[in-house]
Amino acid sequence: MNKETDLKADMKAADRGESVTAMEPLVLSEGSKHRGPLTDLALDLAQRSAAFKSSLPPSFLTSLATLVRAMNCYYSNLIEGHDTHPVDIERALAGDYSRDAKKRDLQLEAKAHIGVQQWIDEGSLRARAYTAAALRETHRRFCEALPDELLWVEDPTTKEKIRVVPGEIRERDVRVGDHIAISPLAVPRFMARFEEVYTKLGKAETILAAAAAHHRFAWIHPFVDGNGRVARLMSHAVLLDALDTGAVWSVARGLARSVDKYREHLTACDLPRRNDLDGRGNLSEEELASFTKFFLETCLDQVQFMEELMQPAQLHTRILQWAETEIRLGNLQPKSRAILSAILYRGELPRGEIQEIVGTGDRQARRVVAPLIASGVLHSQSPRAPLLLSFPAALASRWMPGLFPEKTG
Repeated sequence: MNKETDLKADMKAADRGESVTAMEPLVLSEGSKHRGPLTDLALDLAQRSAAFKSSLPPSFLTSLATLVRAMNCYYSNLIEGHDTHPVDIERALAGDYSRDAKKRDLQLEAKAHIGVQQWIDEGSLRARAYTAAALRETHRRFCEALPDELLWVEDPTTKEKIRVVPGEIRERDVRVGDHIAISPLAVPRFMARFEEVYTKLGKAETILAAAAAHHRFAWIHPFVDGNGRVARLMSHAVLLDALDTGAVWSVARGLARSVDKYREHLTACDLPRRNDLDGRGNLSEEELASFTKFFLETCLDQVQFMEELMQPAQLHTRILQWAETEIRLGNLQPKSRAILSAILYRGELPRGEIQEIVGTGDRQARRVVAPLIASGVLHSQSPRAPLLLSFPAALASRWMPGLFPEKTG
């Protein structure tokens, strides 16, 4: 009993006096041989991201960002070992939950993630994503919306059940693989240093340092649980701000699709400096540069993937082919294709022009539009506002193949 008591006492609040230099370098040194090629990658990413966003009709941005939130949530959950398909996420957002308690909990988890990312996408973390207060708020907002069952974690050593307190810095030691995180009472000073460095970077340097900040946050491991998810939300917020992405692409998909490499890089970045050629900090600059390259290339890959999916001609063809199938099945009115075609080419369709396009009176025009709205394909801000295109998760496999796996069950 005394040994068990002593062990638990050791795991609770303590400060081993670690220096904040233990997580240096926080950015690649000015003299690093890696800076040139990585700066070129960061510049390429900025240009490609801006070009992709500007290529989209403004009316598509909000709808596409909504779908990307579900995609981001799905892939971030997948990294955590939780498989909740975007179709089930969409159902949860509409209040349609599974009768299975575990699936329902995962739907609620996904809904919590979506809520936090929407809060981020609306600009709530602009210019402050790297602040300790904002990161605690991100954790709090996510965890407060979780079912109680998902707020408990098991200590791998003692098997003790530990409750995650939303937004609260951990009060015990933690170990992630071979990495023993800094002592609990050291977390505030490490987070203060983290904030001091990363909030003062210029835009170009912020893009270049996004991977470094992602790892260093995970290395500090400020919360009992949820650090990986908060790190990815933080990176999403930083890229949203620095690159003005419009939230129409996400690095989470790329990280999940290369999850073994992602984890290997994070582990490698924990390694100490090898020799005098490996930077001047406590941790390996070589490994930090390698992760930066992986992270930026993953971002570029995801921008390119979304560019290809949203190519106007191909996107229009896929959507109109879907519409023709639905018309043949009797799910849509014959003139639905004309409505969709007009919106695809113009971005939106004023209500007053619907009758002219379908060549009928107002009542028949409403009959054509109603199934499109009911199926989630079209939406509008009000009954009189123009019709806009939606990107429902249930149709993603037909409209945007490869965005995420098709739902099979």
